[in-house]
Amino acid sequence: MNKVKNFLQMHLDNTDKKILQKLQKNSKITNKELSNGLSLSVTAVFERIKRLERNGVISDYVALVKPDKIEKAFMVLTQIKLVQHTKSNVIQFEAEVVKLPEVLECYHVSGEYDYILKVRVKDMEAYREFMLTKLTNLEHIGSTQSTFIISSVKSTTALPL
Repeated sequence: MNKVKNFLQMHLDNTDKKILQKLQKNSKITNKELSNGLSLSVTAVFERIKRLERNGVISDYVALVKPDKIEKAFMVLTQIKLVQHTKSNVIQFEAEVVKLPEVLECYHVSGEYDYILKVRVKDMEAYREFMLTKLTNLEHIGSTQSTFIISSVKSTTALPL
């Protein structure tokens, strides 16, 4: 419990925020490069980053892959309505949907639909195949609605600090 409490109460000073901004732009930046830009020693930067990792502020380091370079340029937001909102239906749906590699994100939402999925596939034909062979085979789905992305106006993984 204290670990969760400490995580929620962690104070980020301006230096922490600058480190996070730079890491969100380029996670391959070296501690030496960070230290030069912040007027801190390499050791001080290293210790701050380790503290941010330990406290769960930094959760991972990843490579961002361009979807069109790997034939995953077709993006769809798929809204899902469950037949019934029982605890067991929700648990079962969530356990199954996370296994689908085409589903990059899944959000349990309020409103007309119960879930919104962010799906990436090669093209419309691949999406149709995904719907017919995978998604609609999941139990407890009452209805779906698909919104096809025409173009991305803004897409970022960087959180504002």
